[in-house]
Amino acid sequence: MRIGFLQFYPEFGEIDKNFERIRKFIENTSPLPEILVLPELALTGYTFIDKEEANDYSMEKDSDIVKSFIKICKRFNIAISTGFLERKEEKLYNSAFFITKDGIKNIYRKVNLFKDEKEIFERDDRLDVFEYNGVKFGQLICFDWLFPEMTRFLALHNAEIILHSANLVLPFCQDAMITRAIENRVFIVTANRIGVEERKFKKYKKENRFTGRSQIVSPKGEILIRVGENVEGIFSVEINPEDARNKWITEKNNIFEELKYDKKIIDDNLR
Repeated sequence: MRIGFLQFYPEFGEIDKNFERIRKFIENTSPLPEILVLPELALTGYTFIDKEEANDYSMEKDSDIVKSFIKICKRFNIAISTGFLERKEEKLYNSAFFITKDGIKNIYRKVNLFKDEKEIFERDDRLDVFEYNGVKFGQLICFDWLFPEMTRFLALHNAEIILHSANLVLPFCQDAMITRAIENRVFIVTANRIGVEERKFKKYKKENRFTGRSQIVSPKGEILIRVGENVEGIFSVEINPEDARNKWITEKNNIFEELKYDKKIIDDNLR
């Protein structure tokens, strides 16, 4: 299976323009990955002044943009996991949509909100593992990297590949995902954005500097690919998902068979 990510600079508020850039990246890339991961809030940008402004750029899951993504998936026979500013029942979510040629396969709504996100988005409490083309996936968004329970939950429910859409600003996040991959023996695709996003409103100023360095990590912690801080493009590698099914560290140590306490908690709380 070929998996990959798009690293680019989304322009704030330019939804149609950002979508067209994504489309052109896909059109001009060969070979394309079967699974393509896009950054967090890939269509809208990230640095909202307030909830009211974010609402102006929010979209529902049946929006024309989603329909356009479905068309792209049909045309190129790919699946796309993209960050999305979702509006649902008058509430806003920092979401990740997994989109295929048949429609939306899964929606993950961010659990761990970072800084000002808490004033804009609702916090969700659900994680799902879903199957596509015989492989099991989980989705995470950005700040979820800090919480090992998130990746562990997905891995204990047989996720083999974690799709991590991000707008990372702290310098050590990418390295932390190497640990997450090792301790759960899973593949992790982190799609980060690049650039500086500065917003001014009257005397109020917000600025975020994104770190790029999108990457794909193997279950053994190998960096299969990592790009630079300012590079744009689609990058991918061939993997064997079965490598994530082997949880043996030594001939006597299976990491999940020895997690009886953790596993009971998670099984008891699986929704």
